[in-house]
Amino acid sequence: MQFEGAIVAELLNAAPDAMIVVDRRGLIVLANRHVESMFGYRPNELLTRPIESLLPERFRAAHAGHRGAYFDKPRRREMGAGLDLYGLRRDGSEFPVEISLSAFEMPEGMMTSAAIRDVSDQVKVREQLAAARDEAERANRAKSTFLAAASQDLRQPLQTLNLLNGVLEKTADCEHSIRAVEQQTAALQSMSDLLNSLLDISKLESGAIKPDVGDCDVRDVFLRLSAEFSGQAEAKGLKLLVDNCSDVVRTDASLLEQMIQKLVANAIRYTKEGLVQLRCLHMNDAVRIEVADTGVGIPQDRLRPIFDEFHQLDRDPGGDSEGLGLGLSVVQRLASLLDHPIDVESRPGGGSCFAVTLPRSVTNAGSRPGADARAGLGVLLIDDDHAVIRATSMLLESDGHTVSVATTADEAMAVARARGIPDVVVADLHLGDGPTGLHCIERLRSFAGDELPAILLTGDTSASVGTLVSDVPACRLLSKPVAADTLLDMIRDASAAGRESVK
Repeated sequence: MQFEGAIVAELLNAAPDAMIVVDRRGLIVLANRHVESMFGYRPNELLTRPIESLLPERFRAAHAGHRGAYFDKPRRREMGAGLDLYGLRRDGSEFPVEISLSAFEMPEGMMTSAAIRDVSDQVKVREQLAAARDEAERANRAKSTFLAAASQDLRQPLQTLNLLNGVLEKTADCEHSIRAVEQQTAALQSMSDLLNSLLDISKLESGAIKPDVGDCDVRDVFLRLSAEFSGQAEAKGLKLLVDNCSDVVRTDASLLEQMIQKLVANAIRYTKEGLVQLRCLHMNDAVRIEVADTGVGIPQDRLRPIFDEFHQLDRDPGGDSEGLGLGLSVVQRLASLLDHPIDVESRPGGGSCFAVTLPRSVTNAGSRPGADARAGLGVLLIDDDHAVIRATSMLLESDGHTVSVATTADEAMAVARARGIPDVVVADLHLGDGPTGLHCIERLRSFAGDELPAILLTGDTSASVGTLVSDVPACRLLSKPVAADTLLDMIRDASAAGRESVK
């Protein structure tokens, strides 16, 4: 059936988009009525005009080449096709378009029809979304920068409080004082947990934490967590069962321990009676670390939100409600960063089980000598904050250590020459406007030898600090605020490791 020209014109006008038909020479042979509202030309004004006249000047030369290539090898191209295209109106204004092309044969030769759509509104929406995303990212970077900058100032007084509280724990001699110190300890721990979790989330969101993946002995992680939490579990009347796991996995050991630590802390917090298990299961080339408890459990319809920030699930109305609602959010972010799948199974009355799956290493687990505990060490303390110096000195002396104090590298060298080489150096990283604590340690080692054990304290949570210290042998990094027992244990461990290295 042959269609008359008028019928073809009506069919084109019925199309929802502007339609233009072009011959091989690139001349317009037909246009529908929608081109007038889009380009400002009446359809008959476009006849015999080159199609490039509807394009901005900067696109015309390239378009002529594309047009010739299309006629040589015609194909259907859907609307949009991922190209950045613009049209040119009669008044000289430009607007973004999407174009769909189809080729067809006519007695006069091959023709190409172009369906043209103005996408100015869609582009505007995309630009608004992009601007909103950029603003959100800028705000997030600003937040992370603020938290990183403020962390030193926030951690310093908290560090002093922790150390003074450690002194009070050793000197409290009546029931009233002991209870007050216990309550103060709990409050300080809550403050430390909140600050650490907020900074952890900030660093994870900003990408400041870069995993250092290597072989990790699961036994070492389990032993440290068992030592850390056995007292808490016993105080609540719970059994803490820890597997003797000999597996070696591929992960960042520090970040993995942080994940499991938060899971065990949650399990103890929300279990009223029974037990908490830290176990290790084998899965072909993977290892599944599970933290299971006999708590009241979580309903299925409330499992998904538990990984959201500040989400606190009232699993036991009569139990511990001191959770911050941040621990599981940090766990999920760390799991995503390390690419370690995490899942949870729970049912009301049946307890909960959180599991992290890690790739197994081909390396066999090795035994490592434990730290040899020893009191009565000579400790050189380097810090320029007199409140911290007093609190730390009181803590170390109450534990039987002999403390020497310096506020600068020159003073530290003078103390070492006058009183002899210390067993351990404890230095703050930032010492006013002068040389850093790391510089002090390096100067002392030039005098005493590279085996001199050192501990560096800092409230600076930037990734660059960890990288800097990792290149310094026998130097351990502790982030403020540091619990009193943690500092004392680290001093003993550092001294023992130093003695081991010189055998």
